[in-house]
Amino acid sequence: HFSPENANDTAKETCLNWFFKIASIRELIPRFYVEASILKCNKFLSKTGISECLPRLTCMIRGIGDPLVSVYARAYLCRVGMEVAPHLKETLNKNFFDFLLTFKQIHGDTVQNQLVVQGVELPSYLPLYPPAMDWIFQCISYHAPEALLTEMMERCKKLGNNALLLNSVMSAFRAEFIATRSMDFIGMIKECDESGFPKDYINCAEVWVEYTCKHFTKREVNTVLADVIKHMTPDRAFEDSYPQLQLIIKKVIAYFHDFSVLFSVEKFLPFLDMFQKESVRVEVCKCIMDAFIKHQQEPTKDPVILNALLHVCKTMHDSVNALTLEDEKRMLSYLINGFIKMVSFGRDFEQQLSFYVESRSMFCNLEPVLVQLIHSVNRLAMETRKLMKGNHSRKTAAFVRACVAYCFITIPSLAGIFTRLNLYLHSGQVALANQCLSQADAFFKAAISLIPEVPKMINIDGKMRPSESFLLEFLCNFFSTLLIVPDHPEHGVLFLVRELLNVIQDYTWEDNSDEKIRIYTCVLHLLSAMSQETYLYHIDKVDSNDSLYGGDSKFLAENNKLCETVMAQILEHLKALAKDEALKRQSSLGLSFFNSILAHGDLRNNKLNQLSVNLWHLAQRHGCADTRTMVKTLEYIKKQSKQPDMTHLTELALRLPLQTRT
Repeated sequence: HFSPENANDTAKETCLNWFFKIASIRELIPRFYVEASILKCNKFLSKTGISECLPRLTCMIRGIGDPLVSVYARAYLCRVGMEVAPHLKETLNKNFFDFLLTFKQIHGDTVQNQLVVQGVELPSYLPLYPPAMDWIFQCISYHAPEALLTEMMERCKKLGNNALLLNSVMSAFRAEFIATRSMDFIGMIKECDESGFPKDYINCAEVWVEYTCKHFTKREVNTVLADVIKHMTPDRAFEDSYPQLQLIIKKVIAYFHDFSVLFSVEKFLPFLDMFQKESVRVEVCKCIMDAFIKHQQEPTKDPVILNALLHVCKTMHDSVNALTLEDEKRMLSYLINGFIKMVSFGRDFEQQLSFYVESRSMFCNLEPVLVQLIHSVNRLAMETRKLMKGNHSRKTAAFVRACVAYCFITIPSLAGIFTRLNLYLHSGQVALANQCLSQADAFFKAAISLIPEVPKMINIDGKMRPSESFLLEFLCNFFSTLLIVPDHPEHGVLFLVRELLNVIQDYTWEDNSDEKIRIYTCVLHLLSAMSQETYLYHIDKVDSNDSLYGGDSKFLAENNKLCETVMAQILEHLKALAKDEALKRQSSLGLSFFNSILAHGDLRNNKLNQLSVNLWHLAQRHGCADTRTMVKTLEYIKKQSKQPDMTHLTELALRLPLQTRT
């Protein structure tokens, strides 16, 4: 923001000296570039210096014989001109029209011979021009009047519609100008000599696919995909264009949310076959499955969709190997499970089971998928039961047994031991609900036989943790189910409970662990519930032991024997804690055992009554008990003693003193 009048004589003389030195440079190209680079310094000398120099520098470029060098010189001059004098459009226009006059040099003998000498192919040489041409064209077309753009377009036409030139014109001109003359441009493109400019086919196809998907039907999309396949298959050209091919797939699935329409596009699956590199193919399959999970609203049984997506999921599954990361396995499992959940054959249960059988054989290396399949089959068995309620035909029974067999065969192939235990339990419950008693027994026996294999430490989210708390949780759930499982006529009274107790007894527990005793306490709760005339809950059409034995004295005697055995184990453990000086643990377990007897035992029994008093004293013996807990427990007993059939608790409360602390 200054004028030449503001500059002193020293500044003007220094500046003029620079320009004289530049004028003495003999070589044209260095002289041009150095002068153009300090063109703005003309403001020190005169107000018209820049406007006089720009046309002169434009004429200087005519002396550069190499068309590639000259076009970049013009691009630089246009850049400088836009920076120092953006209002002087005439110089920009002159550069453009001068460029058009020399454009034919590119295909002249001089340039062609030079390319031969340097061993450069024309397809490698021509792409060097567009960066400079695009800059020149953009400078000229910026805020240019319609008449000028029309004149530029007409001049380009006279040069034989060279594709190199036309490409830059369409890149630089305003979109509205191109749109209103779209048919003219299409005609010019059609007349272009294809050998004149090496078009990057796949980049063009990528744009065309999106345009076609957005504005046309699957027929036109199929045509574009077929054309891409035609161009990219020879000489395995697709191997150099995986990123562009991936983008094409993403654009297609972004617009086709109806997968029955998508997979009816004839060339879609052949297009996928071009992804020969496994890592790329898997990424494409993941994109397809992700889109399916997001956009598929209703369950499907469309064979076109099922066959195509089974192929896609199989591709993902088969990529899993020993080096595959756990996160990747989780992602693949999530996508495959999302597909499995969306497959439904309605009431055609046999077809549904056949699909699950096929899926098991295809996805056997991904444990979360197998777990999902087992849950799906169990759910299928329960749905069959609901729909066939009151009409339990032989065919229905056979189908349910087939579902049960599917689960029984599949569970052993899983690696996670608690996954297997929980699925054995769940599948046994489903079998029991469907009156498949022998199959239910088989599941429960399998679970019992698996317990000794539970390791001391298990991996939870990448960290090793003790397994005993998880085992306790599982066994508590198991006991709740065993209450309603009827005894097998050939295996004796409470045979499953006995087998389970033997396994618990033989299991190697941690040295300082009390989980075994907590489990035995839960067993007492189970045995107490089993001694009732009518059990707390039942399964429809399944006669539990309360119905089978009807309060039989022999059954109750066996139950009592087991209770005594379990209680003896608990008491032995409590004594051992005194020797180990684990008095706080002894106090806590003693009170817990006391509460179990209070909740589940018949305290009118003198022996049991006296045991409860002893446990109360044991809990307080070494001052380890929480006084507040003891007070609340005693208050509860006194409150219960006021119930009509609980008067015997009054005497018990009198025998339970509270320890005083001094």
